[in-house]
Amino acid sequence: MPLPTTQNSDTKAAGRMMLFGHTPELPSSFRLTVLVPVYNERHVVEASVRRVLALSHPLIRELEVIVVDDCSTDGTSDVLRKFAASDARITLVRHETNKGKGGALRTGIARASGDVCIVHDADFEYNPADIPALLVPFAEEGADAVFGSRYLSAAYRRALMYRHTLMNKFLTALSNWFTDLHLTDMETCYKAIKTPMLKSIPIRSNDFRFEVELTFKLAKRSARIFEVPIRYLPRTFAEGKKIRPKDGFLALGAMLKWTLIDDLYERDEYGTQLVSELEKARRFVAWQGQTIRPFVGDRVLEIGAGVGSISNQLIPRDLYVVGEQNPNYLIYLRSYALGKPYLQVAELDPAAAETFSGFEGQFDTVILLDVLEAQNDPAATLRIAHSCLREGGRVIVQVPQGKSRFGPLDQERGRRRRFEAEELSQLLTQAGFRVESMTDFNRLSVPGWWLNNKVLHRNHFSRVQLKFFDTVLPLLRPMDKLWPWKGLSLIAVGAK
Repeated sequence: MPLPTTQNSDTKAAGRMMLFGHTPELPSSFRLTVLVPVYNERHVVEASVRRVLALSHPLIRELEVIVVDDCSTDGTSDVLRKFAASDARITLVRHETNKGKGGALRTGIARASGDVCIVHDADFEYNPADIPALLVPFAEEGADAVFGSRYLSAAYRRALMYRHTLMNKFLTALSNWFTDLHLTDMETCYKAIKTPMLKSIPIRSNDFRFEVELTFKLAKRSARIFEVPIRYLPRTFAEGKKIRPKDGFLALGAMLKWTLIDDLYERDEYGTQLVSELEKARRFVAWQGQTIRPFVGDRVLEIGAGVGSISNQLIPRDLYVVGEQNPNYLIYLRSYALGKPYLQVAELDPAAAETFSGFEGQFDTVILLDVLEAQNDPAATLRIAHSCLREGGRVIVQVPQGKSRFGPLDQERGRRRRFEAEELSQLLTQAGFRVESMTDFNRLSVPGWWLNNKVLHRNHFSRVQLKFFDTVLPLLRPMDKLWPWKGLSLIAVGAK
């Protein structure tokens, strides 16, 4: 049975609270979803899940258990059907073909409705009594993910199998090298993750390589990951342990794969996946930041902040509010803002003036980078920016330039138009701004844009292209103004 949903706090009130420096309180309890992939565990699955259902703790407000029977053939299905009918908290799903642990978890994640998800194997190796401890960093530290570590220091620990421990530590060390995380137990089953973040991560692995894939993608998305010591009761192969030595070698291959491949976001209406790929061009983003920095004041509102690539270059300030409507980006921004009292996060829709209530006349800079081209009414968004500024404040706008360049690359990014300089200048003037400067930006990318957009008819840049461009950018950037064509973008500064 899915857990009931609760309404978010009123956006206007949240915006006003953040503006005056109040940090929203972290939750004191959670709706918890426990994901249980099952394959041929007839003798232990019921007792294992009963231990989960017995959980009672102030941090657990409601409990949902999603059991995915991955085409068991030993009678597990009959046991689960009878058991699931006895408790409304259990959702039972059966696969008609075996899809592996990763496949079973994909099915469970799609049905999860709690605030936090945790994976629990259908045996006795892990003790559900440790789950409340894994929720503490979510409540006290605003964690995005918490791993239960079998090797962290605790008051006591069981002596585990040496060779198995050695292999796990070796894989964890390699994982740490590639991800630059300092984990003690990458292969742990007990991974608790905020449900919205987990749902936004595409899971491609069908077997135990799921553990590697999820760890690497969380690391690449800069998730706030914590570890908590847990108990572990290993079982032998004779008792039904399913992981084999070959899985260690498969994990090595998965590390190489997910080091080279990003694939960090599920496709969504916001084009999150495409935007996140472009943000990997770090030198290009630094160039953007350096171009607009001279015009940025002390109280800043950035609308459409993404994952904070630009704001990261402009903070600290007296006040810096990052506004977004993409839920995936909001998850990241809220974690990123922890420990930065000057950095506030607000859920803002560039087309909805009511979401900016309380922001009137509060800022000396409003930043709109690659926002106007996606709006039905760009003039309305500029009027919103104007209302948020003090007298003499500045708006900094970046838009794609050249109507004739519009093509698949624009459409895939949700763009409705490209602009000419005269049109942008007129929009700014009509919104109440005096245009201070209009800069042609990024002539360097025009040939590559033309090749992909008009010749190859692609709707994305390849990872190789982005990496090559970012590598040669320091060499070519001094010559950007020498090329005879217009820049790919326009950067305009207007004063109120």
